[in-house]
Amino acid sequence: MKLEAIELHHLTIPLVSKFTTSFGTQHARSVLLVKAVTSQAEGWAECVSIIDPVYTSEHVDGAALVIRQYLAPKLLGQENVDVNRIGHDLAFVVGHRMAKAAVETAVLDAFLRESGMSLATFLGGTRDEVACGVSVGIADSIDSLLSQVAGHLESGYLRIKLKIRPGWDIEPVRAVRDAFGPHLLLSVDANTSYDASTLRSLIELDEFDLLMIEQPFIAEDIDAHARLASRIKTAVCLDESIVSAANTASAIAHGACSIVNIKPGRVGGYLESRRIHDVCAAMGVPVWCGGMLETGVGRAANVALASLPNFTLPNDTSASARYFETDITEPFELRDGYLRVPTGPGIGVEVAADALALYEVSSEIITAD
Repeated sequence: MKLEAIELHHLTIPLVSKFTTSFGTQHARSVLLVKAVTSQAEGWAECVSIIDPVYTSEHVDGAALVIRQYLAPKLLGQENVDVNRIGHDLAFVVGHRMAKAAVETAVLDAFLRESGMSLATFLGGTRDEVACGVSVGIADSIDSLLSQVAGHLESGYLRIKLKIRPGWDIEPVRAVRDAFGPHLLLSVDANTSYDASTLRSLIELDEFDLLMIEQPFIAEDIDAHARLASRIKTAVCLDESIVSAANTASAIAHGACSIVNIKPGRVGGYLESRRIHDVCAAMGVPVWCGGMLETGVGRAANVALASLPNFTLPNDTSASARYFETDITEPFELRDGYLRVPTGPGIGVEVAADALALYEVSSEIITAD
């Protein structure tokens, strides 16, 4: 397959409500869409980096620069792009996994549209729908938090994940557990915000019968996660620490986690995500697909990934309405706690021209010339 062009589309899409985590508050999504153009098809992907380098070292403008100056020219200069080797082809750039994931996925989408195959089928998916949880940001008050959780449960979500940080942990978790009972599938996500000085709160969370504590410590500190896992009964889940199949296997072997959150953008794409899935399955560790407030483009690909057999826990693949008043594809709608897996070629959804025009800030076309 020969690429003729790669397009970058910058969008700003308001969120229906602010989303607060330990690293900041988002009121809108600054979205970088990547479009791969061949003679026979067009493929789309979403870069999940956010506008500032406060969650990871990557950010939207940096990703666009890396794609424009390095990744796109590398692929556009080839006579035949092998979708199974894109990760190898782009390995000359160190890091920048979110940028690489977007380019790889756009090219893969174009290839699969040419072939008439869905992404779920290509990856080895075995389900036609996937279970969905929802991530609840740090609220302004306990009352506000309880109202949000009640609304999500009424919508049908099968798992509630609370964002926590030091000082916003024990009280909100206790309030949610008391209000909604012991059978609520409840987890927490710290986004690396704890350290030795705040460890006691993590240990105290053990009393609430949580599904998991996600990524309490900085990504590099695998030993700290292993020590915590040995002290508590609650499962420790790794998110930001997971960047490849190799480092996933190492983290599991060190006892740092018993659950893994796979975010395709964070690990460099859906092919590496599949490898991580396979490693975890072989080592007896369940996985789930994390989210980054994706539009329908990124959500479609995530739902396809989550159809693989070892995705046995509810995923952060919420309905479009959770974040956007108007999505850029046909909206994903929750049905009894599940989202349907797209069955059309590639990611299985189309970008709506009117929505693209509504939200687009700028665009550019990169060619081999």
